[in-house]
Amino acid sequence: MGNLALIYKLELDAFQSMPNNVHMTNTVTFQIVNFLLEIGLDVQIASFEDDGFLPGIKLERGALLIDEAKLKYPGDLLHEAGHLAVKSPIERLETTLNAGSDGAEEMMSIAWSYAAAVHLGIPLEVLFHEHGYKGGGDSLIETFTQGRGFGVPMLQWLGMTADAKRAEGLGIAPFPHMIQWLSNGRPV
Repeated sequence: MGNLALIYKLELDAFQSMPNNVHMTNTVTFQIVNFLLEIGLDVQIASFEDDGFLPGIKLERGALLIDEAKLKYPGDLLHEAGHLAVKSPIERLETTLNAGSDGAEEMMSIAWSYAAAVHLGIPLEVLFHEHGYKGGGDSLIETFTQGRGFGVPMLQWLGMTADAKRAEGLGIAPFPHMIQWLSNGRPV
């Protein structure tokens, strides 16, 4: 995790004044990176020549690499982190370049990123921006805010959250509240 593991608890001003030009100029980006480090994901500031799967973002051996100069949409960090979060610890460490094309994992990642945005108080338009999700960001905002979010049953199966019915039985808050942010793997 490098120096960022120690940095995430610092105030934004202290973070921006770190040597070697390691800083976050966007407070939303800083807030997201702080959260991802707190839940145990590996986040590293990097500089890379080519674009990643998304501008300014690459995945390498389970780490989320951020080239802040190329990062166009901070909400994309939550989506890519969602892919890592729903994988087993071993799968997470094996993830490089992109998170894969599994449809169920994509739905879980979208639901996870929605829960993270709500948890952080980030406007949903930052996550579901107009240039992502094949132009369907507004539809996703409507879907999730009206309680029709997909991916929740699979997150529940992984033990990461609970739908309203199960949450009531457990005496906990329902999705978008998360029981745990990182998957331990598929139930046996």
